[in-house]
Amino acid sequence: MDPFTQTFDIAALLERIARLMRSAEHETKLNPAQWEALRYLARCNRYSNSPGALKDYLAATKGTISQTLMALERKGLIEKTNRAGDRRSVALALTATGSKTLSWDPWQRLEVYVKELAPEHRRALLTALRAILGQEIARTRLKSFGRCRRCRHFELNGASNDPSGPHRCNLFRSPLNAGDAERICAAHEPGSTSPAA
Repeated sequence: MDPFTQTFDIAALLERIARLMRSAEHETKLNPAQWEALRYLARCNRYSNSPGALKDYLAATKGTISQTLMALERKGLIEKTNRAGDRRSVALALTATGSKTLSWDPWQRLEVYVKELAPEHRRALLTALRAILGQEIARTRLKSFGRCRRCRHFELNGASNDPSGPHRCNLFRSPLNAGDAERICAAHEPGSTSPAA
């Protein structure tokens, strides 16, 4: 197979997989934007659970995000609270119903399919997708939204004397526990290892 056909096929396969997943989302009581918002809120850290960060992550308009959040709130899937210390800032969180709803997420099938791949294929796929995403992030100058542990501000065991977490975020000057280190952050700046999550 010549390189042009290969690259065309890869792009077409990614598009087709995304289309099939979007179609499956429409079979539920949530639209794709609502599913994306729930997934994001399940993965983001406490510094990134705002409407503005969600807008940036989804590369959506303010109006789309506003409508999405109102719908999710009406359905009892998310809750909004004022952020401590800043009454103008809103923090978003999944409700228990929102978390349960994610267990029906059609995209979870992809995780099952990926788990069935041989370990070397999973590693190759992960490396390739990170590289592709990194190029698009660089082209668009959008935020990377990578995992805390892959950020240049992350310090492994940097808060070892702090009971709330062994690691440290040097940007926000706060401790991070093991769970925090795996969450995505709107303030992520790529470290030396990868441009994205």
